[in-house]
Amino acid sequence: MARASLEELRLDYEDFLRQRGLLVWERSDQRRQELIDRRCGSVEEVVDWVAWVREGGRSGRGGRGGPEERMSSERVPTYAEIAANGALTLLAVACALLDRQLRSLAEVFETEGGFTERLYRVRTARRKASQRKSTTSTQSTGSTKSTNKKDQFHQ
Repeated sequence: MARASLEELRLDYEDFLRQRGLLVWERSDQRRQELIDRRCGSVEEVVDWVAWVREGGRSGRGGRGGPEERMSSERVPTYAEIAANGALTLLAVACALLDRQLRSLAEVFETEGGFTERLYRVRTARRKASQRKSTTSTQSTGSTKSTNKKDQFHQ
């Protein structure tokens, strides 16, 4: 369900860019990797990245420098283009992490079973432990009583 929602959102951002005649950045675009490498922890950090890219922090070809260093023929991306492509980048990261989690859960399911199987094992182990404890307690109580009887007889 989560994956489908992320994919739908991805399509919405791609439509947004296409309808406005803005570029959808290639996966190899350096700006995408820059956003991923920053590991933004808040919306404010993503907003800072958008402003940094807009000011010329990184061109689509991987160059650095401010707006004055851009070639006059180089197209300056709009805030909308940068933000939407940033969202697409973060959606791709979220989908990759979700895929990794699903693979991990599948491996655990294969090796340890599902919830019901694990619950059965836990309950069975508790019953066995409880029965052993009960048996040990009965045996030690019985031996304590006989010791007490012997003590009473010898007094």
